[in-house]
Formats: sequence, structure tokens, C-alpha cells
Amino acid sequence: MADARNVRITVLYFAAARERTGQVREALDLPEGSHVRDVLRLLSAKYAALAPLLPHLRVAVDQEFVGPDAPVRDGAEMALIPPVAGGAPGKFLVVDRPLRLEEVVEAVRGESYGGLVTFSGSVRNQTKGRRVLRLEYEAYAPMAEKKLAEIGAEAAERFPGVRVSIIHRVGTLVPGELAVVIAAASPHRKEAFGGCEYAIERLKQDVPIWKKEFFEDGEVWVGLGP
Repeated sequence: MADARNVRITVLYFAAARERTGQVREALDLPEGSHVRDVLRLLSAKYAALAPLLPHLRVAVDQEFVGPDAPVRDGAEMALIPPVAGGAPGKFLVVDRPLRLEEVVEAVRGESYGGLVTFSGSVRNQTKGRRVLRLEYEAYAPMAEKKLAEIGAEAAERFPGVRVSIIHRVGTLVPGELAVVIAAASPHRKEAFGGCEYAIERLKQDVPIWKKEFFEDGEVWVGLGP
């Protein structure tokens, strides 16, 4: 146990950060009054291979994105978030099983919702002319589900009457398999289309889900490759 002058935090590593450090999680003891920037400085010195990656990372403390000046309290959970791949009533899940579009449709449909728009994102068989063998999706699942629900709430605020459901898959997927399914329902079609498009675009920004593409001649984390 840390003494009265120290705080102990847990650091979580995902995707490329996990590969660079060889760690999934670790406990760190820090001087009381430390900030995120102090943790990053410590990790940069401890893991030489991680240092070049740090400018590309975002940091979440207790499942909320923070800046370098944010304090770290005793018992905090700090996650290093690489670039991501890509509430309102509804269902927001990260799962490791095949997806069904009907699941999100059922979560948002209703007699008063005359407009219903869906999106199904499947694995392509090529990227920039390179044949894709498979993708591996990884997530910081508790935070990812929280952020998906926030996207649903944002969509409902921007498009009155809309409700959204999003389910994203993790694990190994081959071309043709579904990676994400989204449904947006509203009394009118305009809001349903707007809500679905908004959810798709926001999903690519803040949700901590990553994908690694495997080709015949190599592999790359999307967002960190050439």
C-alpha cells in the first residue's frame, strides 16, 4: 500500500500502446499532487518504445478524456488511448460475437417512430489495393459503451425525437463480417437519417475502439500506419 505521501494509480494499455510496453495494466506509485503529464513523463522514461507514440495518444482518467494538467488521485484508473478506428433510449454495447442488425432495430423501433434508418459496417476485403486477410478489433469496453451512450444522447439533442442504438464487435473478423450496426428511429425520416449519420461520424472520433489490419505482406494499427 502506498504511504501517505504517495498515490497509487492503475495504468491501462491498449492496442499499439500495449504492444510497445508489453503490458496490459500496471500499478504505479506517484508523489502526491502528480498530474497526467508526470505519469506520461515517467512512462516515457520507463518504456523507450512508447515515447514516440505518446504524441498520438489521448489519456482518459476514470473513463473521461483529460488533458496533461489533470490531477491523478489515489486509486485512479488511467488509460492510454491510441487513435480510434474509425442517453437516448436504445442499446449501446461492445460484444465479442457476430452481430445482428435486428438487435439495434428492435432497440429503437416503436409505433410512433415512422422513420427508421440503419447502418451496417462490414469488413472490406482490401485497403488501398492491399488484400485484407482479417481485422482484429480491440476496445476499452466500459469506456467505449459509455461513449456510445453519450453519442446517442447527443444525437437525441441535435435531432429532436430521434433515438439511437449502436453495437460494435471486437475480436477477429474476416472480410464480409459485420463490425458495427447502428439504428436510428424518429417520428420523421429527416431526423432518423440525421441521427444515424451523426452516430456514424462520432463513432470514429472518441470511442476507444481500435482495429488492426492484417495483409499478406504486413499488418498495421489503423490511425498509426502510413
